[in-house]
Amino acid sequence: MHEHAIQHEVSWHTSVWPLALSIGVLFLAPLSFIFYFVYKNPMISAITLGIGAPLTLISIIGWVKEGMEDAHGYSEGHSVWAMPIFVVAEAMLFIGFFAAYWATRLTAPVWPPAGTPDMPVTIPLIMTAILVASSITIHMAEKNLEHEPGSKGGFLNWLIITIILGATFLGLSAYEWSELMHKGFNIKTNIYSTSFFSLTGFHGSHVLVGLGIFACALIPAFAGKVNKPFVKAASIYWHFVDVVWFFVVSQVYFW
Repeated sequence: MHEHAIQHEVSWHTSVWPLALSIGVLFLAPLSFIFYFVYKNPMISAITLGIGAPLTLISIIGWVKEGMEDAHGYSEGHSVWAMPIFVVAEAMLFIGFFAAYWATRLTAPVWPPAGTPDMPVTIPLIMTAILVASSITIHMAEKNLEHEPGSKGGFLNWLIITIILGATFLGLSAYEWSELMHKGFNIKTNIYSTSFFSLTGFHGSHVLVGLGIFACALIPAFAGKVNKPFVKAASIYWHFVDVVWFFVVSQVYFW
């Protein structure tokens, strides 16, 4: 009877964090962009950004903490299949960005617009290789955790390498942004620059979130506590981020 009650409790478990995260992302990206670019109101844009950024961060921390605790097996039942649903929702946001870029690109009389410098080729190719390598390393981490559950050494090593690769990707992206801005190319230069910084920045924010998720798995792993479904869900998210990069790099650099 007691076991049945626990199963019933698990099946009806709800969390406030997905809703809070959705509201945070709404304020963080769409609303702040709309107020800044459409209504030309930087103050309201800054306010929505100020609401969205901490709310998104708090929601991620709360959701991760809830999943890692796994007191009644909630994450065992929900985290793995819930992540693809979250990924689909995020994919819709990227599709919106790409659709706007394609509409602009295909209707422009001249492309790239005046004021656009020669875009780098070597750095984005290196960044692509790094992300591909990180997909392999997180797969190896997951594989080590699955086949050697009693030994965390291999899992930890591969996870740390994945985090280093992801951080290197962000570092190269920041370096590239800095170089372009020194040439006078910023988000306000022309429509291409707006698309470039929006797409690469939005993708970079997803890489940053992925690194945060990995850190949440890494810290308890040092104490010998690893939540396998959480790691698998994090791996699914990271592969999604890597796949999206192929679309970003092919569109904004090579088309």
